[in-house]
Amino acid sequence: MEVKLSETEAYLWKYITKNIHEIPNLSIIKLSELANVSTSTIVRTMKKKGYEGFTAFKHHLKDEQNTTINFANVEKIDSEIKRSILKNEQEVIRTLNMIHTGVIEDAIQKIQSSERIIIFARGFSELIAEEMKIKFQLTDKYCELHTDPNIIKTMSKHLKKTDIVIFVSLNGETEELVDAAQNCYQKEIGTIAITTNKESPLSHLCELVLVGFKSEISFFPDYEVRSRLPLSVIARILLDSYVIRMKQEIKR
Repeated sequence: MEVKLSETEAYLWKYITKNIHEIPNLSIIKLSELANVSTSTIVRTMKKKGYEGFTAFKHHLKDEQNTTINFANVEKIDSEIKRSILKNEQEVIRTLNMIHTGVIEDAIQKIQSSERIIIFARGFSELIAEEMKIKFQLTDKYCELHTDPNIIKTMSKHLKKTDIVIFVSLNGETEELVDAAQNCYQKEIGTIAITTNKESPLSHLCELVLVGFKSEISFFPDYEVRSRLPLSVIARILLDSYVIRMKQEIKR
């Protein structure tokens, strides 16, 4: 679970995200001078964000900026818009690289053998979950979606072993989803997590975990409205793979 930043650390992180393109070329001393914070603050912030240190964070950024997008046909492009395009491309490409076909296969088999699909989601993830529910229903698979926190907690206590539960959560730390996953774990209910945080409480509780890549860049730093693009990519692959497998079963 991500540790809360102090006021100074939060200021530093906001400075870093605002100047993200310059960070890979800065030393920790130079960043300290520019942001007017101590090197100790930089190290603490990096560790709270899940990196071994500032150098590890810079390596991460350089990998993220390794892109094949060609902007040659655009005479002039605002640097911030270009940054947005690259952010989305990286989230898609790195999510695709992180998906394990074996986990997809296991998930499909669990879904096929279940009597009911129960999807739990909160916040902006509800939009992806709603699309999943409709697509499962279009394949004549029974599927419910629950987004109310009280219903999620209560519903998770009354599931059957013939059910399969799919959690859609960006950070995997939403309290009611974690509680529901704990209930499923205790009752030995099959669970699938679609998330971007493989170290989250939700990921540790779920049987199968499909993990996407979440960029550190956010254009709404003061609000928790990060892109659910990685979750959408995973959901689409899971649904498409399920339909393909169903068609193969019919042909047999």
